Amino acid sequence: MEEYVLSAGRAVLDMVEREWQPLSPSELEQRLDQAVEGVLEAEMMATLKTQPPTALYVHSLQSQTNVQPEDLQTTTLCSSPAEEALEASDGAAVQYITDLLQSSKSRARMAGRARLSLSNTVQLSLTLLSERVSYRSVSRRFHLEKGNVHRTFFSFCERINTLEERQIRWPVGIEAVEALFPLCIQEIEQEQQQSLPQVLGLLGHTRIPIRLPIGKHDVESTMPEVKRMKEEAHPDSWLNLQFVCDRKGRFLHCTISKGSNMDMGNALKDKLKQHPDLMPPGSCLLARACYPLTAQILTPYLGNQGPREELFDKNLEEHFHILDQAVANLKARFQRLKYLDIGNYDRARAVVLTACVLHNVFLDMGQVIQGDVEKEEDTTPEEDGEVDEEGAQRRDTISDLLFKNFGSVNT
Repeated sequence: MEEYVLSAGRAVLDMVEREWQPLSPSELEQRLDQAVEGVLEAEMMATLKTQPPTALYVHSLQSQTNVQPEDLQTTTLCSSPAEEALEASDGAAVQYITDLLQSSKSRARMAGRARLSLSNTVQLSLTLLSERVSYRSVSRRFHLEKGNVHRTFFSFCERINTLEERQIRWPVGIEAVEALFPLCIQEIEQEQQQSLPQVLGLLGHTRIPIRLPIGKHDVESTMPEVKRMKEEAHPDSWLNLQFVCDRKGRFLHCTISKGSNMDMGNALKDKLKQHPDLMPPGSCLLARACYPLTAQILTPYLGNQGPREELFDKNLEEHFHILDQAVANLKARFQRLKYLDIGNYDRARAVVLTACVLHNVFLDMGQVIQGDVEKEEDTTPEEDGEVDEEGAQRRDTISDLLFKNFGSVNT
């Protein structure tokens, strides 16, 4: 009998302990979100119960007629606050992106318990991408619980990622020919221009800082060790965004990888060699010296060179500002890319890819935000990229042509 009493007493003590033990920050936040969600649902149900029967009858009549969907006033959990935010922003961009998602093949329903209209979902997600605001502040703005804002945003990113092949595509045929632009920055006659290659795009990269997840062994380590890890730049504390852009800064190709997995254009180099038809005849890509030099990718000489090499490098350097400006414009529009407070690689990658797709979407709309070009901390290898013999010969040939036509003028 005493054993039963003791076991029952222990069970009661355990239950009391669980109820009165202080909650961790994450548990407390989850409890608060659940409580707010319950209050919102209760308010919605109370509003519906007090709605006059005539209003319900009118809505029923509208549903039976052939009224266009845009003419109906659809009721969502958070329509009023979101619509107010929508009116204060660029409605044209929201509508354009909404139409893109509606016309896409992906028909997956947006996640989130409170079902926002698609246009309001777009507006909420653009707010998170364009402003460095917290989920909590956005939840107050749109009257949604924080957890639901989080789910809605990443669901939006997944939907936008399905548009990658449609929005970020390598130009072919007539489109590729129209994208070409001169390598030579000086004005020359057409006959001389034809002897020089045309540029299809520029290859470059940038890095996106992310929150580095700390493993259990790191948490249990000593404080000086944790402090040292924070001070030193861990290679996986950022994402590498490698891309090819045209002269307008539009992305033609992009890859996103972990900081410790820097490709430096090798995959693209191999692809262009295997599929030479991807490059129009006589065309090339331009890249900085850390990238491989091939017949399709031209890089500067650098180092102590003569006037011929300096003239070639000068022409390439004039084009590299397109790369830097494209990165500046991307980060100016999508402020969240300045630091992604996301410890999960797949989710962080989805957000960066979403920004790249929308970057091209805004360019298609003619909406360009000019960012200030800032010199990034150099994270590229100190040595030059791999040099292909065919690429070196082509670079020397082009350098000779440039120097023959303009060397005396520049000297």
